[in-house]
Amino acid sequence: MATRAAHKRLTREYKSITENPPPYITAHPSESNILEWHYIITGPENTPYHGGQYWGTLIFPPNYPFAPPAIRMHTPSGRFTPSSRLCLSISDFHPKSFNPAWEVSTILIGLLSFMTSEEMTTGSVSATETERKFHAARSRWWNSTGGGSHLRPNGAAGKGNVKAGDGGAKFRSEWPEVDAENWRWIKENNIDPATGNRPEPVNASSCGPQLGIAGSSGGQAHAVVDVVMQQRDAGQGWMSRHKWLLAGSFFFFYVLMVRIFGEA
Repeated sequence: MATRAAHKRLTREYKSITENPPPYITAHPSESNILEWHYIITGPENTPYHGGQYWGTLIFPPNYPFAPPAIRMHTPSGRFTPSSRLCLSISDFHPKSFNPAWEVSTILIGLLSFMTSEEMTTGSVSATETERKFHAARSRWWNSTGGGSHLRPNGAAGKGNVKAGDGGAKFRSEWPEVDAENWRWIKENNIDPATGNRPEPVNASSCGPQLGIAGSSGGQAHAVVDVVMQQRDAGQGWMSRHKWLLAGSFFFFYVLMVRIFGEA
């Protein structure tokens, strides 16, 4: 349970971050526990996280602001291990280095800054730009479906440690409007709710392999066919190409010899 000072401080900070949210960041405390905050970071432009929706939690100690929160990011990002505590100078890994003047907005701005860098720490991972873009493209699906686990019954979220198995229940309870937007996005973009993938396009007009000359003129098409025939003939010997001429000559010679020896 939060102390009176922590409750008062976090209430004031919620009002402040609501009225003046930092760029790319939104956050609020849970209705049931003011020490449990939920944030969403939107991936900034010119980063591999662009357009991604990264959801995480800040779990504050009862004596905040004299001790820092535990920081987690639940959405897979290619930067942090999902739902793992992050070792940062602004997190509970380093309580002695925490400045009581720092606020929730300060903590989240620091997290975003670290996310877009390449520094490594406990809870961070190394990934390619392509892998991070892949996670960004699937982040909205992951948040609202629990990584597709919404199709499995009895999924339960762990306290402060939300993972894919909860079916998106925790995200939905904390961000109902965002969750509704995500589901509209999933349907509009024809995303498979089970896998997060788009179906492969089907070419209904194609019934077999194409030669790649459909857009060519008639003369160009014939030229391609002629080249193919020439290449085929180039691989055959003279006897193979003139086998019928040879067979006819042999037959004529055979009949001629029979007549000559028959008359003799």
